[in-house]
Amino acid sequence: MKKIEAIIRKSKFSDVKKALHEIEVNFFTYWDVTGVGNEKKGHVYRGISYSTADIQRRYLSIVVSDEFEEKTVQAIIDASKTGEVGDGKIFVSEIQNTYRIRTGEHGNQALN
Repeated sequence: MKKIEAIIRKSKFSDVKKALHEIEVNFFTYWDVTGVGNEKKGHVYRGISYSTADIQRRYLSIVVSDEFEEKTVQAIIDASKTGEVGDGKIFVSEIQNTYRIRTGEHGNQALN
């Protein structure tokens, strides 16, 4: 099993959620986060200067079976990529086991 953590633009969340549902990844957790990125300069919009040092993003945490890793990562990339600085990052790590509290199932059975 793999844990896929993605930090994406908030504006791309609907597209990513739709892409994940299309590949049958229907359970994941997300929350709003603030981070610091590589771009340090500010932007001016209608005469008002905005700092880009603190960036609002959405953080997704998804656990999938090994077979779903590549297509999950690709779905996130395809749905969230703009080609601009600040598109985000994806991290993949190994999960030893998972348990469904209600039934006691574990392993891949507990994921679905």
